Amino acid sequence: MSVQRLDPPGLPAVPGLISQLVVTTGRRLVHLSGQVARDGRGNPTGGDHAAQAAVIARTIDLALTAVGASRDDIVKEVIYVVDYTLDVLPAVLDALREGTRTAPASTLVPVTALFAPGYLIEVDVTAAVHQLPCP
Repeated sequence: MSVQRLDPPGLPAVPGLISQLVVTTGRRLVHLSGQVARDGRGNPTGGDHAAQAAVIARTIDLALTAVGASRDDIVKEVIYVVDYTLDVLPAVLDALREGTRTAPASTLVPVTALFAPGYLIEVDVTAAVHQLPCP
């Protein structure tokens, strides 16, 4: 069972932030629904992109822990961002990568809106795990 993270020659390398290719063998894939920054009542929380990304990272941690995984097991992510500008990118990726040792294949999609007002970011991830815990 392995995960290879590659940045082949000719493709731009962004070490620590994204991997251009991620190849998995002998693992189970876990697909997590898009995560947003919500408080306990389901309302948006975090006033800016960085704060919302930090909340989302903690939410992803909780979800992946339930299947014996961590953000280091994420092999692909899609990040949807409202009000995107170039200075938003480091704030979002820094929050999502904090405490990790690996970077997934990643796509960022600027959008005009998410499903409800107040949400600035939604993150959709796929993780590769050795085996799922028994229920």
